[in-house]
Order: sequence, then C-alpha cells, then structure tokens
Amino acid sequence: MSGPVETQPERTVLAWQRTGLGLLAVAGLVGHRAVHLGRPALLVVAGVAALLGIGVLGGLGPARYHRVQQRVATGRPVGDRAAALAATAAVVLTALAAAVAVLIPG
Repeated sequence: MSGPVETQPERTVLAWQRTGLGLLAVAGLVGHRAVHLGRPALLVVAGVAALLGIGVLGGLGPARYHRVQQRVATGRPVGDRAAALAATAAVVLTALAAAVAVLIPG
C-alpha cells in the first residue's frame, strides 16, 4: 500500500484560482460602476484590476503550481515570499480600486 496522496500542489492551484477569479469579479463590478456613472478613468482602473486577475490566473497560479509540485517531490519547503507578495499586491490594488469605485458619488 502506498502512502497518502499529496494534495499540496492541488490546494495551492485552487487558492490561486480563487484569488484570480475574485480579482476578476471585483474588476467586473468596478467596470459596471464605471459604465453606469460614465467615468472612463474608472473604467481604466477596472481594466487594470482585470489584468491583475488574468495575471494571477494565467501566470502566477500555474507557475506556482509547478514550483510547489517540484518542491513537494524533492522534499523541499514550499514557501515563496515573492509569490505571496505579488498576490498580496494584486489583491490590495484591486481592493483600492473597488474602494474608489464605491466612494465616487453616483
């Protein structure tokens, strides 16, 4: 009988996917508000937030998955400060964009 199946890489990729999808959802809401208010500058902010979400989904997430998979296979620690910092920056910037969209009078 073999040992337990390692799920760390799968949990990691799911977390990155949730983060990216959350960023895209907020970008969509900010974009909707921008169109509703007729604010092109806010639409640019929504576009940047969407690009951050796409970057997490298409770039950081898959890259992190492969890195974690390799590290688990070789028994090395899986922590990565740079990836965590990049995800945190993307989430904070998107949250700021959402706050700006909410605080603009309609």
